[in-house]
Amino acid sequence: MDIIIAGIGQTPVGEHWELSLREIAFHAMQEAMREAGELKPQALYVSNVLAAQLSGQAHLGTLLADFAGLRGVEACTIEAGGASGGAALRAALQAIQAGHVDTALVVGVEKLTDKIGPAVENALATTLDADYEAVHGLTPTAQAALLMQRYFHEFSPPEYALGGFPLIAHAHGAGNPNAMFRKAIKESLYQRAGMVSAPLNMFDAAPDADGAAAVLLARADLLPPDLPKPPVRVVGSGAATDTLAVHDRPDPLAFRAARLSIERALHQAGITRQQVDFFEPFDAFSIYAALSLEAAGFADRGQGWQWAQEEKIGLRGELPMMTMGGLKARGNPWGATGVYQVVEAVLQLRGEAGENQIPNARVGMVQCLGGPASTAITHILARD
Repeated sequence: MDIIIAGIGQTPVGEHWELSLREIAFHAMQEAMREAGELKPQALYVSNVLAAQLSGQAHLGTLLADFAGLRGVEACTIEAGGASGGAALRAALQAIQAGHVDTALVVGVEKLTDKIGPAVENALATTLDADYEAVHGLTPTAQAALLMQRYFHEFSPPEYALGGFPLIAHAHGAGNPNAMFRKAIKESLYQRAGMVSAPLNMFDAAPDADGAAAVLLARADLLPPDLPKPPVRVVGSGAATDTLAVHDRPDPLAFRAARLSIERALHQAGITRQQVDFFEPFDAFSIYAALSLEAAGFADRGQGWQWAQEEKIGLRGELPMMTMGGLKARGNPWGATGVYQVVEAVLQLRGEAGENQIPNARVGMVQCLGGPASTAITHILARD
């Protein structure tokens, strides 16, 4: 069964002090439903990580269905850390594939600015192993710094080897009107940046922010002939998990779940990685970009850092990445990030990415991660 992304919507990523969580989500939902024309969602899947802790609001499925005028539809919230957006999209796909519904709306939303300072750090730390990691003060940023330190210890890349990933992300973010940071940075600025958790500097970590993104999925045979946007198909989907605590893994630098989810998605799509025209990785931290390339099989173990250069992953490169700025420049609205990645991939495949358009893009691979690939979800999108 062909499943089509019939509508997409997104809000600018940033600090939306003036908007509530439900208002941010509604803007993205409304845009996706408007694009889909006469198609109405029969189910709503909400991806969110932090609303219960930061906004004091759980039960988001019913809240957003009510606020968007969708009373009566099936609705629920799905949480899988940073992979929540991909998990919600996968649940919607499976519901349509199983014949339970014909159309489904997925919205990812996060409102981090409802709290500030330590309260946000404490909330983010709940995505780690509470008994063995968070209890000792570990945060997602510190965890990524430990992985980066281990990577440099094992493979001895040059000192600023990973700097190309944020440099290219910021260069691409400059062309994305919805990105939090829309300015390119120079290598010298990266090298002078202050440390947030050594050896991770401020440009190695994506900024946490508010935002919402939505996609409306439908069976292909339901599409009206006058749909205003060219359809994009979801041709592959794969998911996998690893240990939650990094210290329980035989090799902390092997993103096993990331590899498995990509292999499963490619198998379902019936293609090889060489047929992928662009890759949207989960670059919450520079080290994640390198490890994701290695897990995907594009780079050998310990060699992912060598892809941090324009001719490799720029818009005209061998494998364009972070094509609309990635998490680093667009921003990381946690539960919404996986849906933003899909929305941006759809823009590429429709030929609507503006100055960031990749020539002749036909197949895109999108991967979101919960933690350091504790959960990994990959989708393959294609246009005819």
